[in-house]
This record gives sequence, C-alpha cells and structure tokens, in this order.
Amino acid sequence: MRPDRQAFIILVSLLVALGVVMIYSSSAIYAQEIYKDPLFFLKRHLIYLAIGLVGFGWILSLKPGILRQWSKPMMLILLLSLVLVLIPGIGTKVSGARRWFRFGMVSFQPSEFAQVAVILYMADVLTRKRGLLKDFFQGVLPALLVLGMTFGLILIEPDLGTSVATAVVAILMLFLAEVDWKIIAPIFLAAIPVLVMLIAIKPYRMRRVMAYMNPWADPEGAGFQLIQSLVALGSGGWLGTGLGESRQKLFYLPAAHTDFIFSVMGEELGFIGLTIILILFFLMFWYGIRLALSAPDSFGMLTATGIIMLFALETLVHVAVTTGTIPTKGLPLPFISYGGSSLIANLMAVAVLLNVVRPVTPAVELPSESIAA
Repeated sequence: MRPDRQAFIILVSLLVALGVVMIYSSSAIYAQEIYKDPLFFLKRHLIYLAIGLVGFGWILSLKPGILRQWSKPMMLILLLSLVLVLIPGIGTKVSGARRWFRFGMVSFQPSEFAQVAVILYMADVLTRKRGLLKDFFQGVLPALLVLGMTFGLILIEPDLGTSVATAVVAILMLFLAEVDWKIIAPIFLAAIPVLVMLIAIKPYRMRRVMAYMNPWADPEGAGFQLIQSLVALGSGGWLGTGLGESRQKLFYLPAAHTDFIFSVMGEELGFIGLTIILILFFLMFWYGIRLALSAPDSFGMLTATGIIMLFALETLVHVAVTTGTIPTKGLPLPFISYGGSSLIANLMAVAVLLNVVRPVTPAVELPSESIAA
C-alpha cells in the first residue's frame, strides 16, 4: 500500500473513532432523559458505521473505471430519490423538512449521497467534453443542468446548506477542469443574488442572520444556540473540562451531538484538543489532495479533488458556525457528528476516492475526448 494511501486511511479511521467516542460523550445524558437509554444514539451510530463499512468495502472492491461507467445511472437514481423523498407517505417529514427515507429504526437522506453522485457525474462530463469546455452550451451546460436539478430538489426539502455546498464544490470543479473564467465568473456572480434571495424569503433564515450579527439581542430565541456554543468553547480553556464533563450538553446546547459537536469537543478537550483534531483534518485533506494528483486520469483527479473539497467545505462551515464566524446552518462535522446517512455517504465517498486514484484497466477505460452527453 502506498504511503499516501495508508496515511489517508489511518487519518479517516482516527476521525471515525473519535466520532464514536464524542457521540457517546455528547448524547448519553440526553438519550437517557428522552429515550431512557444512554446508548440510544451510540447504538444507532454503530449500526450506520457497520453499513458504511460494508459500502466502503464494496466500492473499494470494484474494478477501476466501473464508477465512471456508472456515473450517469447513479445520478439518475439519486435524482429520482430526491423526487420520491418529497412525496408524503414515502419521504419522512421531521421538523418541517422532508429529507428522509425511513426503514424501521434506520433512516437516510438521499441528498447526502446525491453530493457524491454530482461529483462523479460532473467529473465524467468535464473529462469527456474537455475539448469543448470553452463552449458554454456544448461543454458546460449539460453538467450545469444536472447540478441545477439537484440544487432545486434539495432546496425544496428544504436544505439550503447541503444544496449550497453541492453547488460550491461543482463550481470549484469547473475551475479545476480549466473551464474559461469568462464562463465561471458569471455563474458565480449570478449565484450571489440567488443566495441572498433564498435567505431573505425565509423568515427563520433571516433570524439566523440577525442572530449571527448580534446573538445577545435575542439571547433566549434566535441567538440562544450560538451563545451556548460560545459558552461551551470558552469553558474549555486550554486543556478542557475532561472527556464526558461538558456542562453545555446538559440541555443547554441544542444539537450537541450533531450540528454543534465541535463545541462539546472544545469544552471537553480544550483549545489544544481542538487544535489536534483540526490538524488531523488538515492532514486528511493534504493526503487526499496528494492522492488526487496521483490519479491516472482527469476523471480520477476531478472526482478525488471534488470529494476532498466537499469534506473540507463541510468541516470549514461546521467550525465556522460553532464559533460564530458565519450564521448558524446545520452541517455535520464529517466522520464525527451523529448522522447515519452522512456517515455512510462519507465512508462511501472515501472508498470512491481510493477507487478512482487506482490505475484504470484498458478494458473499462473511457476515452477522455469523447463529446457524448
């Protein structure tokens, strides 16, 4: 096994193991109070972890090049699932959002898997249409149409954070594919007023923006979660209060085991602990990029880089939200936050990355200059 590949797998494994520990630490008391079982969330997390590892092993066992052949069918299946999840009786509605399919005690969000499908699809299209990327209509538009459908369907759920993260990664992939900046710039500039409008038309999003600007103006309402997050981080000091000793998780900080798990880690592990964790993430991104650059073809490079950018963006947003750097928006911390579909999708995305950077066999390699849609 190549050193870069080995280091990447070890780093991901460390983050997953840390997630298991922190989910139990941050959720046990809450789970005991609500479900009368302190292991409620941990047991479900371990089930999702087992499912994710099975998916990881299966994807890793596929021959190099197969994922590229499957990119369009997978994108079609995920688009269909994003439609089905919106239908009452099929999709499950939780807290006003219809994002989940539920099968007994297991549930998952198709939007989490759609992000990886978008990356694979765009990598395939941008590679096959490389000679046409200066032509917006023939080279770039097909990928943007699929991206637009995915963005719109996820937005309807509603899930602005996931849809924006998907769009940002897709635009970065256009840049990596060397699409003319005269094409990328208008797309980026047009997205800004759309994002502002999407925030402005929803009162709860505007309340989050106002709370971000001054959370103490509404300390028991919109600003409550951010204030409790900052209290948790500040209480940790340099060395933390100790593993399992967080006070903010005792029904003060909402979503302590999901969207604000970084705050609990800051309280229990302190500044030094958070620094070590962020170093682990940075090294994972570093080795992931090194693997992407070693890919045997443009498809592998674009896919692997897209996945690493998605992990990096989700990590950056999660940390920024919990520290009050940007307005509150729920995005899990990759590999650490509780969230079944997120963990499964992330582990499968890691397997996709490791698969596409392996040498492609001639039997399944696709021509890079084909202009087929």
